Order: sequence, then structure tokens, then C-alpha cells
Amino acid sequence: MRLSSDEFRQWTHKSITLLGMSGVGKTYLSNILRNNEWFHYSGDYRIGTRYMNEPILDNIKSQAMSVPFLSDLLRSDSIYIRNNITVDHLKPLSTFLGKLGDPALGGLTLNDFKRRLKLHHDAEVAAMLDVPEFMRKSKQLYGFSHFINDAGGSVCELDNEDVLETLQQHTLMLYIQATEQDEKTLTARAATSPKPLYYREAFLDEQLAIYMEEKSLEYVALIDPDDFVVWVFPRLFDARIPRYESIAKRFAYTIKTTELFQIKTESDFLELIEKAIDRHE
Repeated sequence: MRLSSDEFRQWTHKSITLLGMSGVGKTYLSNILRNNEWFHYSGDYRIGTRYMNEPILDNIKSQAMSVPFLSDLLRSDSIYIRNNITVDHLKPLSTFLGKLGDPALGGLTLNDFKRRLKLHHDAEVAAMLDVPEFMRKSKQLYGFSHFINDAGGSVCELDNEDVLETLQQHTLMLYIQATEQDEKTLTARAATSPKPLYYREAFLDEQLAIYMEEKSLEYVALIDPDDFVVWVFPRLFDARIPRYESIAKRFAYTIKTTELFQIKTESDFLELIEKAIDRHE
């Protein structure tokens, strides 16, 4: 939604969606606010606990069943496996998403990887469409005054107008714009610790063809999973920027990470939003 700075200041129950690349500070900011009467809605947490809990558990069980000691205990119902995902520790979700490449190095086949990407896409759409209901719950059930939607870094990849219109209708959307230094820092982090990433299928197909040609690889099963993640990350980053900029132009107010990381208190955050609104006006 669009508001004047005065309207925002007088807004009794503030509801804000944070948009931006993974690693730009959305959860950092949410953690500050949840100590100040803000309900922290994590899109990734909702995906992992509601919409992908069963696939995540099935993936873990399939690994456990390859160990005779554990498989015997599972088959006899002597033990059970539980998804212990938290807002701050989302590893079960990223582990399920996985990486493309050589099975001997923990990689997935192209078909299985695309299947998991589709599951994640549908789950992320559903999680974002759940925002209005959780706004209601946060106020009526839990008694929180305000609501912060910590959206995942791949929201710009969903290509779903219902999601954007829902977030626009019910929340003020705030885009956290990454700087060139952020890109360097996040790219270096990806090179040091390659983590599973979500890709649009069209982007994956395009980049995979380029990678295979550059590396002179004939089969996906020959790909080093970590090497592909390191190679593709800056390309994914660059591809997401215009997508986020387009969403921001239509729906959101914009702040930079350099401004965000100066925030220490709720008051700092509210003042920055008013500044972003005035800038837009």
C-alpha cells in the first residue's frame, strides 16, 4: 500500500513486507522488531514447517534408510524423525532443495532438482498468500500490535501477480536495495560456503547450457554441485536485481542496506520508512 509519512505515522497496526536479496538484512531487521510488539512472519519458516514439511522429512528418511542400523529402527517404529526447523536455522529446507550435479558429491539429477524447485515455488506462493491470515492471527490470537513479513530472497522469481497484489493490498512493501559492495560480499560468501539456491526453470536451463559448454561437460551428472553454485551465483544476483527493481517501482518504497544497518531500534526503523516515503513522494 501507498501512504504519506503522516498516514504511516498514524497507522495503528503497522504491517510491512520486507523485500530483497537473501543476505541484505531482512531477518536482522525482523529480529530487532520482534522484541518490540512486532509479529515476525518468516516466509521460509512457513514454507519449511507447513508446505514442505513432509517432503523434507521424506528426504531425511530416505538418507536414514540407507543406514542399516537406522533403517531397522525406522521400519519397526522404534524411532521417529522430526523437522526441527526454526526461524534462525532453516537448514532442513535448504538441504531438501539441494544442488544439481554429481550424485557421488551429493548432487541431484536435473529432473529431481526441477521437481524440488517446483515444490519450493508453489510453497513460497502459498506462504505469501497466507500473510493476511497471519496478520489477523498476530493481532487477534497473539496480541501483537504490528506485523513484519520477512519474505524470502526468491519472491521476485515467483512471477505471480496474486502474491504481489495480496502483499500490496495488506502491507506496506519495503525494498532493501543491495549495493555493489553487498554483491561482492555475498558473492564471496557463496564462493566460501556454496548453499542451495532457488532458480526459475527458464533461468536454470539458460545458465546450465552455458555452464556445460564452458566446462566441456556432456552430462549433468558430471557437474561438481558446489562449483555450479559458485559459478551461477553472480549471474543469479544480476538477474534478480531488475526483477526487484520492477516490483519496487510498482509497489514498494526503497531503502539501501547502508541505511538498514544503521538501524538499532524500532524508532530508527520507523523514521527510515518515513524518510523512504518522503523520498518517493
